[in-house]
Amino acid sequence: MGKVMKFRIQVMPRIEALDPQGRAVQGALERLGFSVKDCRIGKSILVEVNETDKAKGKKLAEEMAQKLLANPLIETFEVESV
Repeated sequence: MGKVMKFRIQVMPRIEALDPQGRAVQGALERLGFSVKDCRIGKSILVEVNETDKAKGKKLAEEMAQKLLANPLIETFEVESV
């Protein structure tokens, strides 16, 4: 078994996409007295891959995001090593 590498895939709604959950949270924060310009709700996915090469591991995580974890029509994603 090879070295296990961890990557965080951060998926967020595109700026032009509606984000009703973000709007609801923004409204709740404002009702609590916080001054909020915008609020977007996304998801963070932590994956561990069996890979020894960091570049290859990141490429695998990006492929996961492209094929399953993010909807390219309404979401963007970023991959970072953790």
